[in-house]
Amino acid sequence: MPPDAHAFGVYLHIPFCAKRCDYCAFATWTDRMHIVGAYLDACVADLDRAVNDGLPAATSVFFGGGTPSLVDAHALMRVLDHVPRADRAEVTIECNPDTVTPELLRTYRASGVNRLSFGVQSMVPHVLQSLGRTHDRANVETSVRDARDAGFESFNLDLIYGAVGESLDDWRATVDAAVALEPPHISAYGLTVEPGTPLADDPARHPDDDDQADKYVVADGALAAAGLDCYEISNWAKPGFECRHNLLYWSQGEYLGVGCAAHSHRDGTRWWNVRTPERYVDAIANGASPMAASEQLDEGERRIEGLQLALRTRGGVPRGALPDDMGDLVERRGERVVLTVRGRLLANEVALRLS
Repeated sequence: MPPDAHAFGVYLHIPFCAKRCDYCAFATWTDRMHIVGAYLDACVADLDRAVNDGLPAATSVFFGGGTPSLVDAHALMRVLDHVPRADRAEVTIECNPDTVTPELLRTYRASGVNRLSFGVQSMVPHVLQSLGRTHDRANVETSVRDARDAGFESFNLDLIYGAVGESLDDWRATVDAAVALEPPHISAYGLTVEPGTPLADDPARHPDDDDQADKYVVADGALAAAGLDCYEISNWAKPGFECRHNLLYWSQGEYLGVGCAAHSHRDGTRWWNVRTPERYVDAIANGASPMAASEQLDEGERRIEGLQLALRTRGGVPRGALPDDMGDLVERRGERVVLTVRGRLLANEVALRLS
């Protein structure tokens, strides 16, 4: 899946949360709300500097976190105002159902935001409690209704499966409740154990691989029946509602990351910013680069990475990229090879056979 030569993304990391989930390894903080203003000012200054250096117009913008919807909507939209955007650019904001209000959504929509991603995770109370989430099913339903009332046609429901105590019936209930809201996009991720998190320190709560495989199959069947096509291993969408920003990542496209811990890719070079918001603010205030480190893949590494990413998508890889003895893990579609449902469950193993 070659990158669109005209596509360019801007990712803005908003690292503030009201409560940190114990499975989360992202660069987020619950005790830094006092520097929100200084942090957003630093993001604006960083963007202005990038614009002066020739930043392309963004075809997609993504506010991730953290909890972007925890921050004052008008202050967040002031940052968006400094992002040069192409016509009909996709602009997404991640939202926690607990922090969504009709006024906040109207402010987003009036400022050019046209896509939302709701952190739902589960629709079952005891599973939400296991995950450390504070919202409930009613909050999700209200948020979706308010989003539609505010004029949002494009939104995603983000789900997680595999939490301790989540039965297969619990997961079916979550998927069915999500489908009932008729979203144009659903993401479903298996719970992963990240080093350094409270979840990692509690083996009794670690997910089971076989259980997660069963739940993936349940999700894929239900979402396909609802008219959502699996266009990447963990993402399903109705035609035309695929996340353009994520497609940019999966096609090795170019993007600028703004904010602490944000990653960028330009001209074959990747770099990432300092991890903490204070260090990011200080770097920008002092006229210094916030970059922490960088890397550049050689041609061979970049080719293999491109195949690994493409393998995860419905476009698959060229026939010659995999041997002929892959059995029922793949199917051939013309000159391309794509993963079957079973192949998606073993995608990492299949990727080892790429050449």
